[in-house]
Amino acid sequence: MDVTPEQYFDSLYRKDPDLERVNESIRDAGMPNISVADGYGRLLTFLVASTGARSALEIGALGGYSGICLARGLPEDGKLLSLELKLEYAELAKGNLAAADLDHKVEYRVGDAAESLEKLAEQGEKFDFFFIDADKENYPRYLEACIRIANQGAIIAADNTLLRGKTIDENRQGPSVLAIRHFNRIIAQDDRLMGVHLPAYDGLALARIK
Repeated sequence: MDVTPEQYFDSLYRKDPDLERVNESIRDAGMPNISVADGYGRLLTFLVASTGARSALEIGALGGYSGICLARGLPEDGKLLSLELKLEYAELAKGNLAAADLDHKVEYRVGDAAESLEKLAEQGEKFDFFFIDADKENYPRYLEACIRIANQGAIIAADNTLLRGKTIDENRQGPSVLAIRHFNRIIAQDDRLMGVHLPAYDGLALARIK
């Protein structure tokens, strides 16, 4: 049976009980199965740890899969701030982080992410690492907000930059597709950023603040 390169590499890693628990809880809750891909979850942990980030911010908690990956890369006294629109998602994620013994590293803020980001800027908050995985139409807006509250050299990662092939289909012109195309161009061309796009899974963008 043919396997994809992603499936092959995923098969090399042992099952992760904490992340398996997240996936099961998402299914049980009837939530959409849209957590970050396994390989990119591992990459998030790797990047947070290897860059020495002490503070991280994620936009979109869902069931806590990416939260676990980010928190694992942080030092013991590191902090993750998770912005989530829906209370039920934040509560599920919080429970899954607690089950993974990582709840001491994370704080959840429920509500409109753009409003939360504006408040963080007003408060002078700064972060070393960002992960964007929320409503696609606002990706360009979230990117600008993250740049505003980023420490120099901070990393910004964003998931689903291919939108299951819609991004590269010229016949698709919906608002989410147009927003992601614009976002992808910013990552590639903005002089404030050192950017790279990864085409595996559903696409991942990475940028470093110059």
